Amino acid sequence: MSISLISRTRHHHALEHATIQILNRRYPNQRFMGWSTPGGFYLYGHAPTAAVRSAVANAVERLRNGEHHLAVHPRCGTNIVTAGTLVGVLSFLTMLPGDNRSRRGRLGLLIMLSTLTLILSQPLGRLVQEHLTTDPNLPPGAAAQITAGRAGDTPVHKVQLVQGA
Repeated sequence: MSISLISRTRHHHALEHATIQILNRRYPNQRFMGWSTPGGFYLYGHAPTAAVRSAVANAVERLRNGEHHLAVHPRCGTNIVTAGTLVGVLSFLTMLPGDNRSRRGRLGLLIMLSTLTLILSQPLGRLVQEHLTTDPNLPPGAAAQITAGRAGDTPVHKVQLVQGA
C-alpha cells in the first residue's frame, strides 16, 4: 500500500472530524457520521450543502491555524477498534491453557480485566487517532471539493482535498 494513500486518508480523516465537530455545534440536534478514504470523506447527515461547504472551509482554516484538537473526535470508530482489539487480545491471553483454574473459574478475572481495559482504552483511542489515523497538517495549497448526493433518505456529501483546485 502506498504511503500517499495512507497520508491522504489521514488528512481526510482529520478534516472529517473537524467538519463534524463544527457541524455538531451548528446543528446540536443532528447526528453526523463520516467515513474517510484516500479519495475523500463521506459525510452522512441532514445539513444543507451550503452549511457543509461553510463547515469544511472553516475546518480547513482552523486546522491550518493550529487547532489540531479538532482532528480527534470522541465517537470515532478508531476508539471502538482500539477497545475491541485490546479486549480481544486480553480475552485470548486470559483463556489460554496452563492455569490450574478452569475457564469458568477465570471468567470473573476476564470480566474485571476487560472492564479495566475498556476504561483505559478511551484515552488510548484518542492517542491512536492523534498519532496514527488522522493528520491535521493538511497539504499546502489543497482545497476541498464537495459533491452532494443521497443514500436513501439521508443526504451524503463527498468531500475531497485536491491540489490547486
